[in-house]
Amino acid sequence: MPAEPRAVALVKLSSLGDVVHALPVAEALAAAFPRARLVWIVERREAALLRDHPALDEVIDVDTRAWRSARTPRQVAEVVRGLVVLRRRLRAARFDVAIDLQGLVKSGAVTRATGAPLRIGFAAGWSRERLNALFTTRRVTPPLEARHVVDQYLALLAPLGVAVSPGRARFRLATRAAAELRIDDFFVGVGLKPRHRLVVLNPGAGRTNKRWPVARFRALAERLCHEAGAQVLVLWGPSERDAARAIVDIPVPRPALAPPTDLDELAAVTRRASVMVAGDTGPLHLAAAVGTPCVGLYGPTSAARNGPYGAGHRVLAAPDGRMASIDVPPVLEAVLEVLGR
Repeated sequence: MPAEPRAVALVKLSSLGDVVHALPVAEALAAAFPRARLVWIVERREAALLRDHPALDEVIDVDTRAWRSARTPRQVAEVVRGLVVLRRRLRAARFDVAIDLQGLVKSGAVTRATGAPLRIGFAAGWSRERLNALFTTRRVTPPLEARHVVDQYLALLAPLGVAVSPGRARFRLATRAAAELRIDDFFVGVGLKPRHRLVVLNPGAGRTNKRWPVARFRALAERLCHEAGAQVLVLWGPSERDAARAIVDIPVPRPALAPPTDLDELAAVTRRASVMVAGDTGPLHLAAAVGTPCVGLYGPTSAARNGPYGAGHRVLAAPDGRMASIDVPPVLEAVLEVLGR
């Protein structure tokens, strides 16, 4: 490998929160090697988050979910053809470095398919799947001070001589004018004022055990609207609309129900919030990345490793790992502390 790499592949396929957490790696590489070509390989669903990112030269989307769901001979054949095309595309890029930020067998396979002679990943004990280490040539054990996953990702840059002190990561996200305009129009239509004591609630999460009970969110929304004079907006994703409606169904004044949002619109909403309240989920980390103060609710996952990154956030962690053990009053108090700053 030359002293300065010519082309670097970043492999972080999913999910939304994990991709957000990996953004500082691209920033650090772009600063250290301004002439290098940076390419991010990501799942199709999360690719929208990376489009037009100022640190990236190209985004290559893949659909590993389709790989796993192929059942019929025709589906399998389509997957195989797609993999052949992907491998050719990756080899044509002539990567000299590939960095596997995912730590899975599938991400390791993609990393190896780049053909990069230097393939960096986590040591076996730090990978999510130990067999991932078979696909890399340099394996990194993050230092003890790298407690947060963002800092652990940045530790993978050590073999390239790039160091970012814990807590100093930089996040940037591209803005989309059309999405910003749509959210502006929505806010006007429902009478919300951006950053005017606006509390955004996100009740959803990818795993059931990471969700705070809907009844608790509803009680929090009622107290914020009726006692604190706050504006409240409730987000929802696929299969979460009924839960969101249950939260906004309180006596007037009541919260606003967010419209359906894509990733660009979700980012636009979080930019307008005074505070975001959510469990350990993608929208929480997206909000933290755009600079919105967050109140994170943690049960089965580690707040030290996965909490909202940066200063100005509040975290409430259930001592028994159960989200239902987090009561409404301390969450309300945390939100009011942020609003009162």
